[in-house]
Order: sequence, then C-alpha cells, then structure tokens
Amino acid sequence: MQEKPRSPRASAQMSAPQSQGGIEKILKAAVDRGASDLHMKAGDVFRARIDGKLVPLTKQRLTPDQTRAIALRLIPNEGDQAQIDRLRDYDCSWGMPGLGRFRVNILRQRSSFMIVMRVIPFDVPSFDALVLPAALRPIALTDHGLVLVTGPTGSGKSSTMAAMVNHINQNEQRHIVTLESPIEFLHRDINSSVTQREIGVDTDDYGRGLRAALRQDPDVVLIGDMRDAGVVATALKAAETGHLVISSLETPDAATTVDRLVTMFPGEEQDGTRLRLSEALRAIVSQRLVPRADRRGRVAAVEILLCTEAAREMIRDPERGEELPGLIRRSRDQGMQTIDQHLYDLVSDGTVTHEAAIAAASDPTEFEAQVRGVRRRAPAPVPEEVASRTEPITDDLSSMLPGQ
Repeated sequence: MQEKPRSPRASAQMSAPQSQGGIEKILKAAVDRGASDLHMKAGDVFRARIDGKLVPLTKQRLTPDQTRAIALRLIPNEGDQAQIDRLRDYDCSWGMPGLGRFRVNILRQRSSFMIVMRVIPFDVPSFDALVLPAALRPIALTDHGLVLVTGPTGSGKSSTMAAMVNHINQNEQRHIVTLESPIEFLHRDINSSVTQREIGVDTDDYGRGLRAALRQDPDVVLIGDMRDAGVVATALKAAETGHLVISSLETPDAATTVDRLVTMFPGEEQDGTRLRLSEALRAIVSQRLVPRADRRGRVAAVEILLCTEAAREMIRDPERGEELPGLIRRSRDQGMQTIDQHLYDLVSDGTVTHEAAIAAASDPTEFEAQVRGVRRRAPAPVPEEVASRTEPITDDLSSMLPGQ
C-alpha cells in the first residue's frame, strides 16, 4: 500500500479542542467499553472490537455520505481533505483531548468509504502491564543486533515494541530513533533520548528514513515494519555495525520469520542473507492474543527464540530450518519457549481458560492432551465494569451519527 504524504504539522497531533460532536461521543462510548478497534463501513452498523469480538454499537446502518463525513473529520489536513474522492488507501493518526489517540486507516470498498481505527493508550506500556515473559527484559537491553517481534495483525506487536523502547528508556542512556507509520505511542525522554519520525510526514519512506537514521548517532533503531528487501538489507547493516535494531513482521513463528526474510531476496542472494541473518539476529519474539479468563481484555501468548550457536547453525542451513521449533521447545532453561508452552503456563495459573488456550495453540490436538490433567478453575465472577462492556446500549447511538 502506498502512503500519501501528509502535512508535518497535522498528522500525529491532537486535533484542536472543539465541542464534542456525535462521532466523538460514539468513539468515547466504544473506548469506555474497552474497545481496541473501531469499524465504520457504509451499509453496516458501527462496530467495536471488545475482548477480541467485533460487536455492534449502533442500530442504524451507516450511509455512504456518513462514512465520507467521518473520513473528512479524521483526515488531518486540508490538502488531503480536498482530494478525498481520489483516496483509495490512507493512513494517519488522530486524537482529541479527553478522548484519546487513534491509528486510522481509511479505505475504499464497494466504491464507498470504510474507516478502521486502532485505539492507542496514552500511557506507554511496560512489560509488567502487558504481562510479558521476563526473558524479554534482557533482550531489550541487548547492545546490538536484530530483534524481531512477529505475529498476525492485531496481535499486540506495536505494544510489545513500545514496551521494549520504554524499558530501554527507563534503564539505559541511549539515543533511540523510531520510524513509524504512523507514530502510535508517544515516548518522553527519561534516561534516553527518543526521536520519533513518522513515515510520510517526517521522512519519505522506511528506506530513506533508515538510511538517514544511521547518520543520526543512534544506539537503537525501531522500524515499524520490514516491508521489502531493501529495508531488511539496511537493517542488517545497522545491526552488523553496532546498533540494536527492533522491527516487526506479520509471521506466526520463528521458523516462518526466517524463511520470510530470506525469500524477500533473489535466489542468488539467499545464502548470503541466511549467513548475515544468523550473525545479526539476537531474538525472535512471536505472539498471539488470547482472551483472559477474568474477561479483563486479552493476554499475549509468546514464543521466544534466542540466537544461540545451535540456532545460528539452523538458520544458516536451509535444510535445518524446520528444526527450530524443537530447539525452542528443548531450551526453556535458556529463556526460550514455544507459544504452546507459554499457553500451558497461562492455563496452569488460571490466566486463560482451557478452551481459549486450545483454540490458540499451534497444535490444538496435542495441546489438549497436555492440559487435560491441569485442574480446571471455577469461572471468575465477572467484574461490574467488564459486564457493562457487553450490556446493550440503552441510548440509541445512531442519533449521534453525522447527518442525523
């Protein structure tokens, strides 16, 4: 997807304070119910993803004119607003004081507009707040090398990377440069200096931004997404020359991540890429989100590959890549774990239910046999604030839609 350049003063800034209109009230209602994502599509009701489920918030279906009006409200600068009918895919960030910040994607479908908004918390997450494994702390404090956070869309990769940056910022004196599309969490300088650059606003694209970052005396470079071979090659160069590089891929596990990176390159370059990757890589963290047993949101089930010498040998040899899952499974004493091993821990301590863990497992049949002996806990009482998330909305929020 090609991103349209935007005004550097408009994107990623909070919208000017103004009276709260109907759409803001609907957004607030969704955020108050714990929504992580918001969906607005012509011909459908307003929906919000709450605890992983996409639930309706209005009774009335949105019209094409209404979704167009909402898109205009969210596009941050007048130049792009004037070109709205030519837009096909458009990314930006949007915020309003007292409401929150959002990552926004505006797209065309069936010749009308759809808007998907991801809620970005004001507070930068910590490892503790995300209930992430302790093994991620030393990974974040690595001096140099490549650290990858992977998982499907909506699996919490951005939050995990933000927690890594936060941990470095809290504990080290470094210069951290982030390249994001768009900027999500806003980091303040604590012990480190954090420079955040938005693609299309502060720099043209990931490739140019990354090449420029290497001239900005960085210790740590965060790349929002590894999109092509050119970015991967420059990231490897940065890791090889003494920088810590943190980035993400939409891959489910370590073995698939290695293959994805290598196959970005032409066939004649793949052996060399495997060698470089085996030397530069420090860790691959793969995750998926699972509903909590207490219904207080979701928790990440995490696979961790640490690049020991045995792992490096498997990465270098294309015939041995399939051995990586077995190595991870056998190396818990070194800080590694498979997603299924972590799921077993989460079931054992009551964080997630048997059913939720089995549904998320890499091998559901084998995992079900493994957890059969784990004592089932009585369902936790549903907290009042959680129960209210799923209660029918008493006020018809449809009346708040534009044009009503």
